[in-house]
Amino acid sequence: MPELPEVETVARGLQGSIAGRRILSVTLRKTDFIDDPVAIERELPGRRIARVERFGKFMLLQLANKNEALGAATESGSADHAGIPDAGIQEALLVHLGMTGNLAPHFSEQPLAKHTHVTFVLDDGRELRYVDPRRFGRMAYLAGETLAAELLRFGAEPLLVSAEEFARRVRSSRARIKALLLDQRVLRGVGNIYADESLWSARIHPATAGGNLTFAEAATLLRALQKILRKAIQMRGSSISDFVDADGVEGDYQQHHKVYGREGEKCFRCGATIKRIIVAGRSSHFCPVCQRAPKRKSGSGGGALKKPTGRRARVARKKTKRKGRLRTSKG
Repeated sequence: MPELPEVETVARGLQGSIAGRRILSVTLRKTDFIDDPVAIERELPGRRIARVERFGKFMLLQLANKNEALGAATESGSADHAGIPDAGIQEALLVHLGMTGNLAPHFSEQPLAKHTHVTFVLDDGRELRYVDPRRFGRMAYLAGETLAAELLRFGAEPLLVSAEEFARRVRSSRARIKALLLDQRVLRGVGNIYADESLWSARIHPATAGGNLTFAEAATLLRALQKILRKAIQMRGSSISDFVDADGVEGDYQQHHKVYGREGEKCFRCGATIKRIIVAGRSSHFCPVCQRAPKRKSGSGGGALKKPTGRRARVARKKTKRKGRLRTSKG
């Protein structure tokens, strides 16, 4: 599923190519992923796309006021406030790409791709098409209080949150840090890939409780997360499956993954074998040497030491025999 860098890449591409364009008509096909198809058909024709912004893992196509002048100037995007919608926004089309969604402009003469479920005809002759084979995405027209309530459901913007606020959010919980990074109520936009990568960079085990992190560890994790997210955005995200941007170009950041998807391979930092466990119902890749597992409390269930196996077991048995012989000779 596209995460923050992938969605940011698509949003920036659309901002440059369709912001300022007016929607002339809407054609809907399969609509089971649309909150209210009738609202989209009623509200979007004739509206100008004022701005395209990312918010968490989804995009907001901000709509200009209905009675604005036809030639109103196009607002330009800015990386300085990526993920923060305009304060005066009143109406928007929310688009979540799900696992296989793609939103991109096409020339009208181009044949419709299979699984094209929504077409917006633009005033320059192009068509903005939404293609989604699996239809795990979401599309919704939101306005006024409904829009405000939707945005309030989500947590802080990872690229802009302060170290103090981030530490407060994660250190006040007993949940595991991997689960907290994925919780959209804590941070909006972080997914499995960049959670694993940032935890590896910060040398923090994914099963560590958020409340057990020191302020310094939390600050280190935030710096790692922000650095990785910005680098991934520069490289147009990670194309793990079939992700492409608004221009149909794949991302390159998957070539720089340190742990994600590398189970059984050597750690780039220490040479140990990358492991994979399940944390919060999601696969978590980590280095067992660089990212030490949290100590279990005695009597907490499962805290007993496991018997050594293989070579460790043989070494342990030899040590026990040597100790026995020494005691016998002394006696």
